[in-house]
Amino acid sequence: MISALARREAPRWVDRFLRLVTHAGGATATTGLALLLLLLPDTRHLGLQALVANCLSHLAVQLLKRTVVRARPSVLLPHIAALAEPPDHFSFPSGHACAAAAVVTPILLTAPTAAVPLVCIALMVGASRVYLRVHYVTDVVVGQMLGTVAGIVAHVSLA
Repeated sequence: MISALARREAPRWVDRFLRLVTHAGGATATTGLALLLLLLPDTRHLGLQALVANCLSHLAVQLLKRTVVRARPSVLLPHIAALAEPPDHFSFPSGHACAAAAVVTPILLTAPTAAVPLVCIALMVGASRVYLRVHYVTDVVVGQMLGTVAGIVAHVSLA
């Protein structure tokens, strides 16, 4: 999959768009969304759930990254250049995909209709990580699963 993407020429706007989308799974965006929800009286419970889910997902990702120590695609396949700066050396699992799923899951479980755009963004974050050649598909899928579980745990524990 990574090799096929590396051979494909996409318009520059696609690269720029997916570099922007990928930041929606970063610490600033996911923590910011959780804090914004926490500050608003009507969504305070969602903000707390999202913040706890994000923390749980981050702990799981860091534990797995340091246990599995899977190199990123650009390291294992040097002919494939990453299109974004990787945040660390390890690929498995995707922290961006995990955080995006973790923050969105409590919202999805509480307000499914309102969460649809956020779910779409979370899925695009995962796709962007593969497109930008900083993760393998399995990194993203496992990251999204971990994030979803963290979101469910936070939702059930803090309901």
